[in-house]
Amino acid sequence: MKFTIYQNSRQGPRQYNQDRLAYSYSKDALLLVLADGMGGHRNGEIAAQLAVKTLTDAFQRLAVPTLSSPAKFLIDHIQQVHDMIENVTQEEGFIESPRTTIVTAIIQRGYLYCAHVGDSRLYHFRNGYLLFRTEDHSVVQSLYKKGMISKNEMATHPYKNKIYNCIGGEHPPQIDLSDRHELQDGDTILLCTDGVWGFVDDQQIKQTILDNMTIAGATTELLDKAEFASDERGDNMSAIGVQWGDRSPGIATVSTLMMPLGQTTTIMNPVTHLNADGSDLELSDDEIENTIAAIQNALNKSKKKKKI
Repeated sequence: MKFTIYQNSRQGPRQYNQDRLAYSYSKDALLLVLADGMGGHRNGEIAAQLAVKTLTDAFQRLAVPTLSSPAKFLIDHIQQVHDMIENVTQEEGFIESPRTTIVTAIIQRGYLYCAHVGDSRLYHFRNGYLLFRTEDHSVVQSLYKKGMISKNEMATHPYKNKIYNCIGGEHPPQIDLSDRHELQDGDTILLCTDGVWGFVDDQQIKQTILDNMTIAGATTELLDKAEFASDERGDNMSAIGVQWGDRSPGIATVSTLMMPLGQTTTIMNPVTHLNADGSDLELSDDEIENTIAAIQNALNKSKKKKKI
């Protein structure tokens, strides 16, 4: 298995960064996961970090070196994140539960499996053509499908940033599992938050990938464009870019040929730690990790009670 990968996140004009992203790989499988904590709700970064941590931890346990069912893995563990949040919200009496979107993918045996909740996206490009893009769980997408607004109106509609489906919401998430896609050498996979695609449209994304020699260059340029185009109402911007195979090998190309069967590697993207004014965040990384541990413990206790 050979691939070239690059991930990064920008805080943008927001006071802090609630996006979380990571990738993990074994000898024969690759996990990509990106979560956008919802800033309109309390502690969205906790929900986002819990989502990324839950999926990468599970992948490290179960990809030995492949997953028995990539599709089931994605559905089960996205649902598990929601259950964790729901349990701790009830037990601790939180006024509002942390919420996040998620887009995640598994590449295994040359096939791409993708699941998402919300409006973080996955793109699949081949030879300059967009083969597939996830469909947003947003109000404007729903209005467009019903023929109530045009495609051009979607970008300026007052509800353009509202979504109806997330992890941690009042209702269980509707997990959208896409059909699996066979990959070819040179295919490009891009995962990104609305902070990117909201300011760089699909045509610009495609052209940026075509214009760059490397996936790192393309991903960096997309983040640069989104950051330049955003204003004070902009969002955090995050992306993971993957070029599959070894069509354009370089120093950043990962080859798992000599990787031991039981080994996995996980790369978490570092998170910015300061508010725009230089002050500390409301929650430090340690506090977030402690909260996640409390959520996981609450879920374990709940499972034990059900068995009794």
